[in-house]
Amino acid sequence: MIPPNHFGKLRLAYGHFVFPFLLLLALCPIVSNAQDVEPRRWTNLPLGITAVGIGYGYTFGDVYFDPLLQAEDAVVKAHTIITSYVKPFRIGKKLARIDVLLPFSSATWEGLLQGVPTSVERTGLVDPKLRFSYHLIGPPAMAPKELQEYLAEHTTYTTLGVSLAINLPMGQYSEDKLINLGLNQFVFRPQLGVAHNWGPWSVEWDASVYIYTKNNNFFNDGSKRQNPLAATQAHLIKRFKSGVWASISTGYGIGGTSRVNRLSNDDERSNLLGAASLGFAVGKGQSAKIVYIRSQTLKDIGANTNSLLLTWSLVIP
Repeated sequence: MIPPNHFGKLRLAYGHFVFPFLLLLALCPIVSNAQDVEPRRWTNLPLGITAVGIGYGYTFGDVYFDPLLQAEDAVVKAHTIITSYVKPFRIGKKLARIDVLLPFSSATWEGLLQGVPTSVERTGLVDPKLRFSYHLIGPPAMAPKELQEYLAEHTTYTTLGVSLAINLPMGQYSEDKLINLGLNQFVFRPQLGVAHNWGPWSVEWDASVYIYTKNNNFFNDGSKRQNPLAATQAHLIKRFKSGVWASISTGYGIGGTSRVNRLSNDDERSNLLGAASLGFAVGKGQSAKIVYIRSQTLKDIGANTNSLLLTWSLVIP
């Protein structure tokens, strides 16, 4: 339990990052099937708290399918609700944490299929995500008061961490449909990240690989294998005395070519992402975040989308 006299101070110190920026990842099966952008990913959390959150995301933009599908002028609009759970804990003297993400989406695709106006709608669960993280270097795992004192004495420090995220194939999926909310395959994402903090500023960088299992129930009784996709992202973050924080971010991913029924496709993904985030307190133990994300494909196949995100989180002592 967090002592009452410390909770108000900790709200400003920790309340703005307990709901991680995972919304874009939840939309990936819809718009890019690729990477997220997540500032403050490696910030230290105090022991003894649990964080729950809910968020809403709206994504819209142009989608570019394989020319063989004869789909043109395609656009997507997606509304997504995401609930999250975050729990920090100790392994030895080091900080670890578990993240759980559960997204639900309603999406519409419209365009021309062989020259005929066509639309597709999907509403349901998107693949849930579990993630385990562990800090190799940085402040040790500490209770709220101890961590607050440590950060006050160490205004400059570096954190190095590793994580493994798993997307579970539980989203809405039907093998007789080419467009689905779920992938019907596990996605494993090992990640390495570093964050350097000095005063009110932070810079973060991480690299990861998305590894896909085989989909044996692909469209039209087929099978699909997808090669790994490599991704990297960087963030510059400024914290203000009022508890407000702001960040600018960029990300890049490449890879992910697929083979359907053992035939290779010329469908490599290459995405460039940019984002701006603003976080602030909205009450005791509560915080909100507003985010804008732009995703730009660098290939003929992919999507150019804009995402507007709003999240709310609550720290439970």
